[in-house]
Amino acid sequence: MDMVTYPQHCSLKDAARILTEAFAASAGRAAIPPGDALGLILAEDVISLRNVPHYAASAVDGYALMSDLTAGATPATPVVLDGGNFAWVNTGAPVGDADSVAMVEDTSVDDESNGAKNAIKIYKSMVQGENVRAVGEDVMKGALIACLGETVTPALASLFLCAGIGKAPVVPRPKTIFIPTGNEIITPERWLGGERVEAGLVVESNSAYAAAIFKKWGYELTVSPILPDDPDTIRDALRRAVRDYDVVLLSAGSAKGKRDHSAEIFGELGRILFRYVRMKPGRPAMAADIEGRPVVCIPGFPMSCAVTLWSLVYPLLKVMSGERVEVSGSGYVAEAIGSTGALEAELMTNHSSPSGIGEWLRVKCASVGGRTLCWPLSSGASVLRALSESDGIVVVPEESLEMPKGSGVTVMLSRRVNPAERLLFQGSDDPAFGLLVSFVARHGAELVIRAVGSMAGLAALGRGEAHLAAAHLLDPASGEYNTCFIEQFARGRNWRRMRIFNREQGIITQSGNPKNIRSFDDLASGGVMFENRQPGAGTRVLLDYMLGEKKIPPSNLPGYDRISITHLEAANKVASGTADATLGIKAAADALGLHFIPVANEPYELVFSEEFDGHPAAKYLSDAIDSPEWRGAVRSMGGYKF
Repeated sequence: MDMVTYPQHCSLKDAARILTEAFAASAGRAAIPPGDALGLILAEDVISLRNVPHYAASAVDGYALMSDLTAGATPATPVVLDGGNFAWVNTGAPVGDADSVAMVEDTSVDDESNGAKNAIKIYKSMVQGENVRAVGEDVMKGALIACLGETVTPALASLFLCAGIGKAPVVPRPKTIFIPTGNEIITPERWLGGERVEAGLVVESNSAYAAAIFKKWGYELTVSPILPDDPDTIRDALRRAVRDYDVVLLSAGSAKGKRDHSAEIFGELGRILFRYVRMKPGRPAMAADIEGRPVVCIPGFPMSCAVTLWSLVYPLLKVMSGERVEVSGSGYVAEAIGSTGALEAELMTNHSSPSGIGEWLRVKCASVGGRTLCWPLSSGASVLRALSESDGIVVVPEESLEMPKGSGVTVMLSRRVNPAERLLFQGSDDPAFGLLVSFVARHGAELVIRAVGSMAGLAALGRGEAHLAAAHLLDPASGEYNTCFIEQFARGRNWRRMRIFNREQGIITQSGNPKNIRSFDDLASGGVMFENRQPGAGTRVLLDYMLGEKKIPPSNLPGYDRISITHLEAANKVASGTADATLGIKAAADALGLHFIPVANEPYELVFSEEFDGHPAAKYLSDAIDSPEWRGAVRSMGGYKF
């Protein structure tokens, strides 16, 4: 490969500009039936080949006649014409030699005995051309009816047909192939086949997202079989792909690992246009010109793949389809993600971005107390769920390093959202409470859950950043749950409380309890890795209380500083073998088939702000909590009592 002569670590704006400018002139041409050309861009001006209409036609139902015969006709002094001076015509029929058409409403059949046969009375003086569609009135032969660059609409397709255009000259949409690579990825068929998949292997899901987003955009995408991390295999596949397709997407292999061969192959086969883009996620993106075809290397992590498709591949497809794209703005990105509109909101948390890096935040929104709030979801490039759960995207500019809480941001919405109709819950994580989201949704309302821990939930309620919270905080001094903490954060406000159930907390160990853990003393005896919860979580408060009762210093508990945010996350760490034990609820242990040693039975209590009762979704949440269906589902989870 030649010495580096291409841009590296360029801005997204520059990367999109380089890519679109390189291939804007490579748009193809095709002549296809107008009905098949809907949504395509015209490759040239279109000239009518026919007059529309091609004969003088009646615009109404009535009588075709010469206008001079009706001179002086009024309702009081009608003119009588006999059958030789008029002819009945329907709307659209040719008028022959007549120069006007009297509407049937302005005439009557002459029944008087005046000697005229088949006569009519005309009650209006006609003028030449009245109620007659002239030849070429709609479109004249030789007239310009559509311009280069216009999009073929249903109306235009119909007009082409009438104007005698049998084939519309358009820019066809480029054909694209997606080539997944990697020894670590397996096919969906194998993943779904029920076999045990060894650690280190993951399902190839990027092509599923790419295929879905291409379908939404209206473009054709072919997905190649998975290729191994072998440079010869990848090189041969790229040679074939650039011969058969207009755009080639190579998935993964863009970094600098031992199995990342894309840059080397791109340099051998063609000309690298840029490598690395200053954005997070998606930084390893790369593009090349190989035999006159654009080849884009898509990073392998799911969110990086999505961002690269939105920000680089979409504008490339647009310009190769004959459209103009302004890559210096974010309008095309909003279009790419299918934005339903923009929402102005304020950040509910502080956010720091890497210096000089544009960041894509997946955010959730809700309105509390007249303020529209948003908060970032998990930002990892490998996290796909955050993308599916988010309301939209906030693009943090490269120059923004620190965004304090309360900063105003623009959310490009990816779904229809009414923040004012959402109930925002912040507080203790519980999978049974999480089921209420579905029960509330059945009524067309929405409950949004942000699991931040008991203490943080009450603090959010106190700051006016939630409609309700949940807590299970044990006060070591009194042995009472929640009261002193609620009083601390309420500061005299009249918050309503509701205990919805009691739940079992205990030590969760691997199935069969291979390390024979029976107590907190066993956790601190050595050889056991513990998975803890975040500070302020009720479960962590309980752990600290239990350790204090046993006079066990937290430093004696290996893994005390490891943090999981939810019960299921902590239990999954145990199930996967990255931890030996955690403290959590029985429902989480049962869900994953883990061993459970009960240590406490605690109340799980909802706390409502003053705004809750007036909220449009409040009734639906209350009804869901009282419903036999939800309570039955909770009982079946194990470890709960109402």
